[in-house]
Amino acid sequence: VIAATVASDPVKYSEAFLGKSNQEYCSWIQDPEKWGGAIELSILADYYGREIAAYDIQTTRCDLYGQKYSERVMLIYDGLHYDALAISPFEGAPEEFDQTIFPVQKGRTIGPAEDLALKLVKEQQRKKTYTDTANFTLRCGVCQIGVIGQKEAVEHAQATGHVNFQEYR
Repeated sequence: VIAATVASDPVKYSEAFLGKSNQEYCSWIQDPEKWGGAIELSILADYYGREIAAYDIQTTRCDLYGQKYSERVMLIYDGLHYDALAISPFEGAPEEFDQTIFPVQKGRTIGPAEDLALKLVKEQQRKKTYTDTANFTLRCGVCQIGVIGQKEAVEHAQATGHVNFQEYR
């Protein structure tokens, strides 16, 4: 869906917007080892016709995509992955009873579900259940050198060809 949307509009999805050529991006995003962020969430909001609220645990910020739709889904971002948020009707309820789509009300709110999501995000932040990719400490699994942050890890990988890193605290 993402690659087809991007390929269908090379003017909108230009190299300046994507950070790489349209064709290169389309190949990149189809690699199962890669995943997206804001660009992809915006495209998915339009594709599914639903607003997407993405909560960042580290900052507790909520980014909204597709703010023209009448329903919202929520995601929580831990610095590496997005996970869907759902509300269960009662403790131990089967997963098929979870609510994952919420009607957007007047004032662009989804009511109590929004407050519950923010409460969960703040709790996760307090517990430090996020990965700070700019400042986390990694050790190269090949040469055991320590690096700080994604930037240094990428530089080390480009210089050595080593791509096996483990986080340590």
